[in-house]
Amino acid sequence: MDKVALRNFAVNAKEKMEDDIKRKLELMGITEKGTGEETVKEDDYLKINGQEFNKKEVKQREKIIEVLKAREKDEGFKKCFNEFVEEIAYTWFNRIIAIRFMEVNDYIPDGIRILSSDRENDREPQIIREVFDTDLEFSNDEKNNVYKLKEENKIEELFKFLFIKKCNKLNEILPELFEEAEDYSELLLPISINDEEGILRKLLDEVGEENFKIKNKNKGIGLAGLYNIEISNNIGISSDEKEIGSQVEVIGWLYQYYNEKKKNEIVGMNKGTIAKEDIPIATQIFTTDWVVKYMVQNSLGKYWIERNPNSKLKDKLEYFVTPKNEEIAYIDEKIYPEEIKFLEPCMGSGHILVHAFDILMEIYREAGYSDREAVKNIIEKNINGLDIDKRAYQLTYFAVMIKGREYDRRFFTRGISPNLTYTEESYLLFDNESKKILENSKKINMDELRTNFYLDGVTIDDKKNQVGEYLIRTFEDAREIGSLIKVEIFDYDSFDRYLDECRDRYIGSLMGEIWKENVYPLMKQIVKTAKILKNKYHVVCTNPPYLNKYNPKLKKFVETNYKNYKGDLFSVFMVRVFDFLVEDGYSGWMTPMVWMFIKTYEELRKLIIQDKSIVSLIQMEYHAFRGVDVPICSFILKNGDESNKGTYFRLSEFNGGMEVQNKKVLEALENKNCGYFYETNERNFEKIPGMPIGYWASGSLLKDFEKGIKTSELIEPRQGLATADNDRFLRQWYEVEEEKISYNVKSIEETKSNGYKWYPYNKGGERRQWYGNYDYVVNWGNNGNEIRNFKDSNGKLRSVVRNPSYYFKEAITWSLITSGGFSIRYRESGSIHDVSGMSAFSEDKLRLKYILGIMGTKISNFVFNMLNPTVNLQVGDFNNLPVIENEQIKPKVLSIVDDCIKISKYDWNTFETAWDFKVSPLVNFEKYIENYNIEDEENSENRKVLSTSIKTIEEAYGQYKEFTNNQFLKLKENEEELNRIFIDIYGLQDELTSDVSDKDITIAKIFDTDDEINHEIKGNSYVLTKENVVKQFISYAVGCMFGRYSLYEEGLVFAGGEFDKNKYSKFIPDEDNCIPITDNEYFSDDIVTRFVEFVKTVYGEETLEENLKFISQALSNKNDAPKDIIREYFLKSFYDDHLKRYKKRPIYWLYDAGKKNGFKALIYMHRYNEQTTAKVRIGYLHELQKHYERRASFLKDEIESNNNRKKAEQELKKIKSQLDECKQFDEKMNHLSSEYISIDLDDGVKVNYEKVQTGRDGKRYEILGKVK
Repeated sequence: MDKVALRNFAVNAKEKMEDDIKRKLELMGITEKGTGEETVKEDDYLKINGQEFNKKEVKQREKIIEVLKAREKDEGFKKCFNEFVEEIAYTWFNRIIAIRFMEVNDYIPDGIRILSSDRENDREPQIIREVFDTDLEFSNDEKNNVYKLKEENKIEELFKFLFIKKCNKLNEILPELFEEAEDYSELLLPISINDEEGILRKLLDEVGEENFKIKNKNKGIGLAGLYNIEISNNIGISSDEKEIGSQVEVIGWLYQYYNEKKKNEIVGMNKGTIAKEDIPIATQIFTTDWVVKYMVQNSLGKYWIERNPNSKLKDKLEYFVTPKNEEIAYIDEKIYPEEIKFLEPCMGSGHILVHAFDILMEIYREAGYSDREAVKNIIEKNINGLDIDKRAYQLTYFAVMIKGREYDRRFFTRGISPNLTYTEESYLLFDNESKKILENSKKINMDELRTNFYLDGVTIDDKKNQVGEYLIRTFEDAREIGSLIKVEIFDYDSFDRYLDECRDRYIGSLMGEIWKENVYPLMKQIVKTAKILKNKYHVVCTNPPYLNKYNPKLKKFVETNYKNYKGDLFSVFMVRVFDFLVEDGYSGWMTPMVWMFIKTYEELRKLIIQDKSIVSLIQMEYHAFRGVDVPICSFILKNGDESNKGTYFRLSEFNGGMEVQNKKVLEALENKNCGYFYETNERNFEKIPGMPIGYWASGSLLKDFEKGIKTSELIEPRQGLATADNDRFLRQWYEVEEEKISYNVKSIEETKSNGYKWYPYNKGGERRQWYGNYDYVVNWGNNGNEIRNFKDSNGKLRSVVRNPSYYFKEAITWSLITSGGFSIRYRESGSIHDVSGMSAFSEDKLRLKYILGIMGTKISNFVFNMLNPTVNLQVGDFNNLPVIENEQIKPKVLSIVDDCIKISKYDWNTFETAWDFKVSPLVNFEKYIENYNIEDEENSENRKVLSTSIKTIEEAYGQYKEFTNNQFLKLKENEEELNRIFIDIYGLQDELTSDVSDKDITIAKIFDTDDEINHEIKGNSYVLTKENVVKQFISYAVGCMFGRYSLYEEGLVFAGGEFDKNKYSKFIPDEDNCIPITDNEYFSDDIVTRFVEFVKTVYGEETLEENLKFISQALSNKNDAPKDIIREYFLKSFYDDHLKRYKKRPIYWLYDAGKKNGFKALIYMHRYNEQTTAKVRIGYLHELQKHYERRASFLKDEIESNNNRKKAEQELKKIKSQLDECKQFDEKMNHLSSEYISIDLDDGVKVNYEKVQTGRDGKRYEILGKVK
């Protein structure tokens, strides 16, 4: 199957058809804005916009307007117009696809193709050439018209006439798909045989016949007709390793792709609830073929095999699961094929029902039935289906009917109709007063509402009328609730006959006519659904909708009827299906995996584990199913207790999509000792807190849960603050004025009057083990007064201050989102923890660090992947990890943990984005090492920095690299030793090894080049290269140029407040807070000149050239002069690196004229004042313009004298473009510099960055580099 071709066709077909229909409507004077008035109307003709319409078309137009205006009463005209267009387009799309499928497989009763030719290289449809050989009946007028159209070569008009007539003819054999269309839809038929961009030409030319063709129809079993595959003795086995798409898959994928764009729009726009009319498309997911086989074979197939010991069906089921001993537990219960009832309550395009059809055919054949008898029984007695979407119903209807035709050539003539339907709601059957109550009232007593069912002289049976009234009230919201509806047990067959009697009884009055046209067909549809909902089934299989944001009506229904299982619509369906099933019946599922683990679904797991059974389950790799953004599993449940162990496939380690998952399932079925096939008694799940479906838990781990103490009983995990507006209350620490931050608060009491505004905030962050992620500060001034009183426009408190008594306490902490794997860190006292910065507290510091030691090993990931393998690790999951304390080994554990914290802490503080950063290792490596060896740095103040004895940056880099990589190895050894210790304590030697991959160590390791980075560590975000290290050195140098740092003192020297020049004796910061970046040395204090001065100050003049060469070679492989390479780096890459380093919150701002590099200059945000922009403009921009003008004049002279003419012309062109860019930039700068814009550092970079670029007129002038 060519899915690319199918997607392109379906997506384009929807757009093309809807556009064509809108154009046709526009020609009639009908648009989404309303209905225009006709310009000329004479007798039976109408003229609009120059387009003439005959008598029939005039009536069709009037009907369209009538329909639109009727719908407009409930919705705005624009909305109902677009829905009307979608409806017409989809109706014709369904029919075109069905006809194409039928003609390709020779299923058209008269054998004449409708859309294509039966001859090669002929584009004229066969029906045009052989029009009078078809099974169509023509009146004399129609025959004459056909001859006339042929003579006049009006083939397009003839084709449309024949196409519509053929659709009406097909109504005789497929009435639910080719239903009698409204007359006006013919007028809007969006199909053409001449339009090269039209749907028909695209379908025939770009979607090959092989995508529709049923192969090997006469070979093997009936599945050959369903699946486009060669088959052996097994159902669905391909002779090729790659499975070729099946017929039903083509229908399903076309349905999926047709709606793909709208689905993305609905899901993208609706961060909240989904509207009723959008639920079908928003929840539409096509179930992968092999998953369908697994579901159906292990539910329907299993149900039959267990009750028929002599059955050979098992040998034909490719995905049938048996235990390792291959024994099947047979049941002493006789069932006949025609007694089996199978339901698909969310049938979509019918994929599941079609596979069930084939298995049932095998069952009937095994029982000695003819194919003709089997087909009739399967359709009329065995399979049943429901959906809330009529479009999906029509596709399923078509697929099932085609299955019947595949096995029985005369099937279409037998008048057999399947038990399939769609839920229709009864809202229109309430009287007007009741409709108003339904629309406007929150609390409704349905028994008090009046309906239009009763009609005097027609509905004469009071008991039957009560059934009708009941159904109307029950189906009021049926399009939202669908097969979740439960109906009371009435004799619906009798009521169905009663409806027919009432229809025949009506006496020709106006009210009787209304009842017959409106009430009767809707009640027939409802009672058909009620029959299916009332029944009990031996097997139910489905891929239910995934939806957890309910609209108000659906929310009320779910909370009223399924309160304990309301986490998602799929979980509601799981519970509902148990009511559909007979005792010991089976259900097959594909759903999100979350129900297996997270707390939201604990009641569901409890129901299944204690009262039902998991027969089999496939847990797929997290991203395997690419149709949805959640991890998926497929499984079989039994509506009763199961004494045998459940079987489980754990595919979580196998990347590569559903094809790989399929392969691994088949391999496991061949070799059940593969290592990822498990058997377990589900009662074991009760031994694990929260009862997760931890089927891979070994006996040792289960004992650990029994003897270990829950984490929550030893320490106190707590959620933290939720500000409700992080942009308002949070900053990266380096954005605000340093003097307003308090880093050492011990209790919340101190914040009431200490005068500080900002406090460290633990927000979780990226994967980091042992120590780190000290980056945010929160506005907790005056004991969080602003946050505590943050309310919405209605006065409702928005922020949530959780567990404030734990604020500022020492903790161990982990991130809520653990997509990179679980990691845990020590957090010093002084921080407030966030709802995403999960934290655990204890007054017993040693116990806290011991548990940190356990959590820092493989055991935590192993257990948490069982308790909750999603990316969100909640406090409840953390609480349940079993802690086994070993007093003998505890001192050793604590010593290793302290060492891990120290190593990780120093690595974190090596980088200037840490607030405890002291000195760059490439500026003074001796001081860098000295600081590491000082045991107690907690209260040390910034100390003076002596000159380094190292004379080259290369030597400093070499020593820093050696130290860093030794620290990396030491931390790795520590982690492996902790693994060994706790794997022994927990008895998990068979499950875990002590080794740790380099990829999982979360401190820096340095390589000289990218090419040296080995496979084991690739993907580790903490890896550095020589280039990275040199760029960090350059960034530190820029900080010294602005006075943020000093070569005379450690750490941060200036970040707002009073600027003290006495702190800079060695290297003097820029006086006017502006450092130009130019492509030539136009200024004595440009950034390259200052950088060279910095390097000379640090390492001396003697080795200056050697050091500049080392720096340039780290930055580039070019052979250019070192200063040129360094200049190019500042000009083209420095600011991008700065944005990345400071997480798009730059502290150095780049005044940037544009892509020509006409003018660039850096300033330091913390030294910005209202005159900065004016100073940059007058002192640097204007001066640079003068330089350009002088240079341009010189170049003109060079050109006139023919000295290096070509080179001079090129440079002059560049200078002129830069000068033009500067002049345009000057206009922006002029506007802003005259307004003397001030900033407030408390507002943060994001606000201030915009503020300095926005005039008082509200207009934005882009003068700073883009933050991208």
